[in-house]
Amino acid sequence: MNNSNIFEYVETKEAQFNNPIDINGWQWSFKDHVKTSFYYKHGRLLGGNDDNTPVKNITRPIVNLQYRAEDIDVKDVVIYVDDPDSYHLSFLVKKYHDDVFVLDNDLDTFFDEVKESKIDYGGGLAKKMAEARPERVDLQSIAFCDQSDMMTAPIGLRHNYSPSELKDMEAMGWGNPSNGATISIDDLIELAEDKKVLDPETGVENETTGTYVEIYEIHGVLPKSYLTDKIDDEKDYKRQMHIIGFYHTMDDKGVDVRRGVHLFRKEEAESPFKLHKRDEVYSRTLGYGGIEEIFEDQVWTNYDVIRMNDLLDAASKTILKGIGTDIKTRYPNGLQDVDNLQILELGEGEDLLPIDTTPRSMALFDKDVASWEQHAQRVGSATDPLLGEPAPSGTPFRAQERQVIEGKGIHEYRRGKFARFLEEIYRDWIIPHIMTELSKGAKFLSELSLEEMRYVVDQLATAEANKFVKEQILSGKQVTAQQVETLKQKTREKLVKGGNKKFVEILKGEFKNKPLRVKVSIAGKGKDLAGVTDKLVNIFRQIIANPEGFKAAMQIPEMARTFNDILEFSGMTPAMYAGLTAPAPVETEPAIQQLQQAVQETQQGVKPELERQPLSANQTP
Repeated sequence: MNNSNIFEYVETKEAQFNNPIDINGWQWSFKDHVKTSFYYKHGRLLGGNDDNTPVKNITRPIVNLQYRAEDIDVKDVVIYVDDPDSYHLSFLVKKYHDDVFVLDNDLDTFFDEVKESKIDYGGGLAKKMAEARPERVDLQSIAFCDQSDMMTAPIGLRHNYSPSELKDMEAMGWGNPSNGATISIDDLIELAEDKKVLDPETGVENETTGTYVEIYEIHGVLPKSYLTDKIDDEKDYKRQMHIIGFYHTMDDKGVDVRRGVHLFRKEEAESPFKLHKRDEVYSRTLGYGGIEEIFEDQVWTNYDVIRMNDLLDAASKTILKGIGTDIKTRYPNGLQDVDNLQILELGEGEDLLPIDTTPRSMALFDKDVASWEQHAQRVGSATDPLLGEPAPSGTPFRAQERQVIEGKGIHEYRRGKFARFLEEIYRDWIIPHIMTELSKGAKFLSELSLEEMRYVVDQLATAEANKFVKEQILSGKQVTAQQVETLKQKTREKLVKGGNKKFVEILKGEFKNKPLRVKVSIAGKGKDLAGVTDKLVNIFRQIIANPEGFKAAMQIPEMARTFNDILEFSGMTPAMYAGLTAPAPVETEPAIQQLQQAVQETQQGVKPELERQPLSANQTP
């Protein structure tokens, strides 16, 4: 590198970042792309808006639809214990994640911010923070990066901090000489001015009511000399992080000089960034954005509405032509001063006639605007049914329903890609924080769903029954199946009586050495709810029409397999109906008797029958 220090490096790279790159003859600029996308989303013209230039924003409704169609909720994140012997703990960690961790760290907002960024600009950039919640990097804050591949080169971010925000960074070690700082935060604030640079490209500054300090944050592999200020380290490269600031002062000749100072500089173990691209574009660091794909549609829609406005202005004018030589002399201001219903005296051969200014080409512009809007909807996969527009009269319900399903296809594809990105974020950044919190133990109030209540009640009832059976047998008492079922029923009634809000407690160290894994389940998000409901109703009708006959048929293996095939081909989950196709359970009484016999044989020194013939999987231990 030709720069002797980090300050020269930043100024050089920031200047280079203004230049576009060539992609097979396509001149593309990161800054122009982000700026244009930002402008079009908010109904702004690149040349500036004014009262006489109308704008019809066709971009906003389409990206709003994409936000909804490609949304992933934190409830879709499933964290589980990747250990067969401890898998039952997955329920606890899932409830802790959904009811405590997500709320404490506002992860839902982080999901939405990255999603909107990747839709708007074609890329969502996430940054690892000291706390559990990552940060979405606003692409407009990027001072420089490699425009062809952001993740392979240093990245510079530009921030405008108020004094209070900057003071908060003292807790992160900023301004501390032991962290490489060459100035304290207080001293840098003293040098700040009451203005904020809003457009570094043009140098436009806005006067502000408060002081702002411009700070640069740089991450990447750079010469070690940037850390040590030693010339001998120029050829040695290290991954590092710098927090620098600039201030203006006068030199000895009275010339304004921009000087740089360090607030923080340290080596870094790994890059704190992860980038998710919407639709990959060869040799470009950002994917194809949802706003970019309708750039042309927005431009030509604006062209049409501006011309239509000009036509309306012309049509709103009343222009008269006068016949005769004396009319203009008698009415030099036209008819502006004439009262309503006033009678005009015209001489012989004189006449006043209006000139026709009807905008006959208006229909052509209307048609063209509609055409561009329809094209934008097709490109953005935002068909009328998805936008909530009513179907044309006579459209069959099934046809519209099918349009909605097909229209969601590309959005489901992109949701799947986004889900994999979130899994990576969880695996590398978030799960370590969850493990740290779980190791401390936790107790929290959770609202259980119907399925969760059934699971918890059944598990606890079984656990209590097993405990009772063991105690009775070991004390030499007889146990009957009726006693076990009675105890289970009482336990269930006791647990259900308190409602579905339960306190859940995770013991300290309970998750020690328990590997956690994550998957983002999006299968049910884009379901055809009407179609699924129709299928469920049909299945339910068949079962209740002849429940005994259905149950008997399910005991025949071939019939049970055929029923599972029907469910799979219908897009349903056979596991939901496992209880209907399972073989009849074995009586619990023989299992208890067998366990009692085993205890007696053990006490008499005889090898237990249990070891010679293990219990069936369906028998109660």
